[in-house]
Amino acid sequence: MKIIIRSAKIIDSKSPFHNQTVDVLIADGFIEKIGASLESDNATEVKFDNLHLSQGWFDSSVSFGEPGYEDRETIANGLNVAVKSGFTAIALQPNSYPVIDNQSQVNFVKNKANGFATELFPIGALTKGSEGKDMAELFDMKNTGAVAFGDYNKSIDNANLLKIALQYVQDFDGLVIAYAQDANIKGNGVVNEGIVSTRLGLKGIPNLAEELQVARNLFLLEYTGGKLHIPTVSTAKSLELIKEAKAKGLQVSCSVSVHHLTLTDVQLEGFDTRYKVTPPLRTDADRIALVNGVLDGTIDMITSDHNPIDIEFKKMEFDTAKNGTIGLESAFGALLNVLPLETVIEKLTLGKAIFGIENNAITEGEKANFTLFTPEGKSIFTKENILSKSKNSAFLGTEIRGSVYGIFNQNQLVISK
Repeated sequence: MKIIIRSAKIIDSKSPFHNQTVDVLIADGFIEKIGASLESDNATEVKFDNLHLSQGWFDSSVSFGEPGYEDRETIANGLNVAVKSGFTAIALQPNSYPVIDNQSQVNFVKNKANGFATELFPIGALTKGSEGKDMAELFDMKNTGAVAFGDYNKSIDNANLLKIALQYVQDFDGLVIAYAQDANIKGNGVVNEGIVSTRLGLKGIPNLAEELQVARNLFLLEYTGGKLHIPTVSTAKSLELIKEAKAKGLQVSCSVSVHHLTLTDVQLEGFDTRYKVTPPLRTDADRIALVNGVLDGTIDMITSDHNPIDIEFKKMEFDTAKNGTIGLESAFGALLNVLPLETVIEKLTLGKAIFGIENNAITEGEKANFTLFTPEGKSIFTKENILSKSKNSAFLGTEIRGSVYGIFNQNQLVISK
């Protein structure tokens, strides 16, 4: 199969064609030729207005539900959502039922993902059942295809358990994910502790709940060595701690969610549970610090932290509703509201290297793994834009920029619109 992509502006700092508008000829899943006005004998032509082409996007934190919570999202539909949202690879969180904590569960979700243009890379639970008590079968899961190990949105209270895990995974170059939120300091808190929580009468979660855990986990990393990923940081102080750790030479990476870069706790004024997430939406001062952390390189990657929740668990009183928002469909458009295009693309692709996933530059001879998009245009994100089975989006009614045309990966061209 031959495909020629016409007049595409390349956004890839690793490519010799970066910022050039060229044609790209693909043959049997590989880039055969890049240049101006290429011949297209027997090739399917792809043309779009103001077409841009980047390395395929990667999301480091995606939840679906299957197995066990198929009413929230299935793997098949979830991967179709990822395809249409511009992602050629996603890391699947282990928060299904049963939890992905052994090689048979890793095999199950990988087999379910066979044949899709978007690749699925499982994250194995760090502890059995994600209960924080006993370490799961990490080495077996690594051999079966798990790219990292962590308990989704659960801190490891037992510091010795995290220490042992960081030491153990070094034998096979494993990556430990350590969500940071001290359960005792969080208590019954449901939103960020501050002026808004006080005005609304909602129990608050102080920044300290995250920052204490980040500091502890970094001390453990300094003691053990190894590789640590801190997901969805949300406070300015957390960033300072991570920046200091990186300056010491520690192998630590971190991510931030799209909603923490673009939304604040002011959104909670209407008690809308779509904005109930973990960690909670913070103040604008923290949001600005996070944006600056992306720009200065302290934050390595951006995630949608896509977490479908069915309506029965969202249409409830705020205190009892589940945390989480979907975010794949709105991620790119929302990010362009706060960050330059090249930064957005960098942070949607850099995570591959950290998670040990093949990263293909847009150059001749490389595997074709692209996202096709335009940064131009504005629209309002509505329910019609939601492809997920669950509709719990914090971005409904928000203006977004640009749009995704589709992806090319696994020798498949999938067009979004």
